[in-house]
Parts: sequence; structure tokens; C-alpha cells
Amino acid sequence: MPLRFTLRQLEYFVAVGELGSILQASEKLHVSSPTISSAISQLEQEFGLSLFVRKHAKGLSLTEAGSQMLSQARKLLAEAEQLNDIAGDITQVVRGSLSIGCYLSFAQLIFPSLRRGFQSNYPDVRVTQFELNQSGIFDHIRGAKIDIALSYNLDIPADLEFLPLVELPPFVLVNEEHPLALSTSVSAIDLKDYAMVLLDLPHTSVYFTSFFSQIGIRPIIAERTHDMAVMRSLVANGFGYSIANLRPLNNLSPDGKIVRYIPLQCDLPHLQMGLVTAEGSRNSFTINAFVEHCKQAITASSAPGMNMV
Repeated sequence: MPLRFTLRQLEYFVAVGELGSILQASEKLHVSSPTISSAISQLEQEFGLSLFVRKHAKGLSLTEAGSQMLSQARKLLAEAEQLNDIAGDITQVVRGSLSIGCYLSFAQLIFPSLRRGFQSNYPDVRVTQFELNQSGIFDHIRGAKIDIALSYNLDIPADLEFLPLVELPPFVLVNEEHPLALSTSVSAIDLKDYAMVLLDLPHTSVYFTSFFSQIGIRPIIAERTHDMAVMRSLVANGFGYSIANLRPLNNLSPDGKIVRYIPLQCDLPHLQMGLVTAEGSRNSFTINAFVEHCKQAITASSAPGMNMV
């Protein structure tokens, strides 16, 4: 009996099943709600069962049969993508899907331009991006939710591979009125009596506080944030200094105030920005194309969205 459903219909079904809403699936896939609703109805007619329970106030919930079908639909879509990837590798054409993770703190600076350059060179690649912390990157790679990630060389597990691209020396960020604002360089000991705004992300927070622990002192942490943009604004508005390894192209905080970047003198190795992958994943022609793109775009002298001088 011939199949009477399409991979596109399965894609719509999976999106609705995961989001619990036709409207949210429509926004995610950039497809009209009636189109998705029609695809779901056609699948239910073809399979002869209800995939969802309609709840007007709470959206859609999968039926027991729908949950089983969702699991199998995911597998079919993944296998279809593998066929596409195999075809690309055989023909040595960069095509198919590529899921890329990017570390939260620099996703806003570097990734949009990096992605645009890659997709302009390889328009047949469908890129999906994820902004994640370090632990999330590890989990997503292990769970095959992403193919590759741009991140730091912080606590890379033995089962994953890290390809370094560039070293990023640390800076101290202060506002114009800070007592250290005119310094040409500072050390951790110079900061010991000042309030700190800590960029409090897994792994990186340990790295930033290690500048102090290595000399036996504790920083005065007055504020914590998970968002680099918020951190820069807190610094610019006088809530304390901060430490980062990334310097934007301009010295303005998101709310338009000046932030000064002062080199931090330390004995610790500089962080490296690079690419994290699963072992053996670079056998993919498309992944390798992205790796080469990153090698050319991110260097010691220039990187998208960043001041490397």
C-alpha cells in the first residue's frame, strides 16, 4: 500500500507535538497555522486515529497513540536527514541540515554574522542554532541535538573533541568613574577591595573567580547575572567591575554608557574559543565545511562582532 503522508507533514506533527500548540509550531516553522492544522488532520485521517486531544484553553495534548507516533516520526525524520547528509558527502556538495550550538556569552556578538557568512557560501544548508551554557552544549552534542558548537575549552569531557581557534585574554570591565578606569593593566590583587559583577554561568564563573583563588583571596561579589549584556550595563552604571574574555566592537553598554576594558594580568592560561564536536563527527562533509569557515572567520586578528586588538 503506497504511503499517503509526507515528511513535511511529519515535521509539522513533531513540531506541534513538542510545543503543544499549532500557533507556536507555526511561528517556529514559518508556516501558516491552517497549513499545519490541515497536515495534522490529513495524518489523523491516514492513520485512522486521533493524535491530539484539543483543549481550547491549554492547546493540544498528545493522545497515547500520538505519543507513540511522535517517537517514530522523530526517527523517520532523523533517518531522512541522514540520507540527505550521505548524498551530500558522496557528491561532495555541502547541503542538508546543520544544528549549531553557541556559548551564551558570545552568541550575541559573533554568531549571527558567522552564520550569515556560512549560509551565504552554502545556501543549500539549513542551519538551526541553539544558545547554550557549557553543560547544555555537552548534553546537546551527546544527545545528537546539535552537530557542533562554538564554545570555550572549559572542562571538555574525554568523549568530546575540541578544536581551538583563538586565544582570548581576560579583561576587567569598569565604568568611567571607577578608581581603576585610567589603569593600563590591573591584577586580581588590585581588585580585592572593589565590588564585582560576576558573569555567573556554569564553568565560566569558576574560571573568573580562579584569578582570585590562586592568590588566596575572595572577590567581593555584589551582583550576579547570566547575561553578558546585563553584566555590561551593570558595570556601566556603577554596580562594580567585571571580568570577561570578550570585547565588543565598541565600548558602549546596551544602555549607551561607556565601559572601559583593561587587560587583566594573571598567570592562568588564556581561555580558547573553539569548536566542540562528538568523536568522529567530522567525517561529515557539511560539518567540515563549517569548521573551515570558522577557521577563516575567527582569527587572532579578527572575528565577527569582536574587537581582537
